Amino acid sequence: MELHVLEHPLIEHKLTVLRDKNTPSNTFRELVSELVMLEAYEATRNLDIEDRQIETPVAPMVGKKLCSPRPMVVPVLRAGLGMLDGMTRLLPTAEVGFLGMKRDESTLDIVTYANRLPEDLSGRQCFLLDPMLATGGTLVAATHYLAERGAKDVTAINILAAPEGLERLKQDVDPSINLKVVVCAVDQKLNEHAYIVPGLGDAGDRLYGVID
Repeated sequence: MELHVLEHPLIEHKLTVLRDKNTPSNTFRELVSELVMLEAYEATRNLDIEDRQIETPVAPMVGKKLCSPRPMVVPVLRAGLGMLDGMTRLLPTAEVGFLGMKRDESTLDIVTYANRLPEDLSGRQCFLLDPMLATGGTLVAATHYLAERGAKDVTAINILAAPEGLERLKQDVDPSINLKVVVCAVDQKLNEHAYIVPGLGDAGDRLYGVID
């Protein structure tokens, strides 16, 4: 596993406003989108490209273009949907799949309830979107879910991570998978309810409201 913790004044500023419990949902959504755009710049650094012959208004030249097949962006429902706009603004040619996973709050097990993905992801560069990397269970399950369909190059984009979740990734993700994790910050720990501390609360609820 390769970890990238982004350090930049804009990220630190936006993340502080994001964490504030008094930040309203509309501002929270905008900040998530902006942070993901900044993360996506780093996350897509190693996208596969190939030569492309073009003509500028002045002269012919050989430029670059993204290779086929197109990258696959996979938000983990529901909170990952809040990251999709920022990612597709930077990578508009990507194909989008969806993966529904949730944590059973009593057992902390990961339950998969929906998937909209191609059966064959061989040769695809895949990007998993999920705001919080807490216990790591969802990300481990999602990474293996993609790997079962042939994906070998997976980048997880998370806003925050906990040390416990990162350690679980190192232990539980199949080493044959090229996994890169891009985060804005690694926080202190998980509390007794498996929430990141200091964190920002429940990302899904802060994006879309509380669902009873």
